[in-house]
Amino acid sequence: MATTTAPQLTAKTYKSEVHNDWCPGCGDFGIVIALQMALAKLQITPHNVAVVSGIGCSGKTPHYMGTYGFHTLHGRVLPSVTGLKLANHRLTVIGVGGDGDGYGIGVGHFVSGGRRNLDFTYLVFNNDVYALTKGQASPTIEKGKKTKSMADSSIVEAINPVALALASGYTFIARGYALEVKYLANLIAQAIQHRGSALVDIFQTCPTYNDLHSKSWYEGKDSGQPRLYKLDESDYDPVVHDPNDRAEVAQKKAQALLKSEEPSGRLPLGVFYQLEVPTYEDCLREKGVLGHEPQARLGAVFQRDIQPLLDRLA
Repeated sequence: MATTTAPQLTAKTYKSEVHNDWCPGCGDFGIVIALQMALAKLQITPHNVAVVSGIGCSGKTPHYMGTYGFHTLHGRVLPSVTGLKLANHRLTVIGVGGDGDGYGIGVGHFVSGGRRNLDFTYLVFNNDVYALTKGQASPTIEKGKKTKSMADSSIVEAINPVALALASGYTFIARGYALEVKYLANLIAQAIQHRGSALVDIFQTCPTYNDLHSKSWYEGKDSGQPRLYKLDESDYDPVVHDPNDRAEVAQKKAQALLKSEEPSGRLPLGVFYQLEVPTYEDCLREKGVLGHEPQARLGAVFQRDIQPLLDRLA
């Protein structure tokens, strides 16, 4: 009797038929392709993937993915990711959003998302501007810098996403570049495979509004030296080998912070920090709150009499 095997999933498997209307040359194209490549590399079936986005150019991402998708409110990516993951912990849940959406409007949720260590992946499209609303300065643009879309230079300090993620408790922190698609796809695949809160901050070119950090700038054509380099091509080790060793955890965090703020001006790509500890779901299982079967499939389990609670509040 002949045996049949499931067809090999490719990047095209995760592509929807919705017309993509991002600006020509936008780095968002590379990020979506990298995400599709990462899912194909891991061979995760589309019906087991949910992509959640906020508001901004990046918010269109779920429309271009042949997976489940949810386009939520500005800055509310991670609450929606949390709800989806807890309702069905078997889903691979991926949040996507811009730097304004994640590090500005939604920064409080960003911190809480890291603290919980829920098993999700968050991709932040970092281009220094609020591109959908005509290029206002986002939290990641450096103080004193002025893009062609800004009326004046920024007068506040920029957020360091790696430092913010370290302080918030993310257990996987990486940085990619939108125009280096294959390398970015590998980083995204690693983030998805990681059990816990995973951030991939992605340098993303915006040719329409940000003339400072262009493709040629990242390639160092003005300075004669590429600004980007890869951590995994050096002796850098991001992994905490003993999660119970508080000194090692602190040392690895300090190492990641220093790498994210190199005085040389060069910008490292790759994994900055990785820690394997129990996830939020693990803790819920230990308390008997989360069972083997996803909550979304249990139906009536959510029905309860809330009258006693209402009586207490009366």
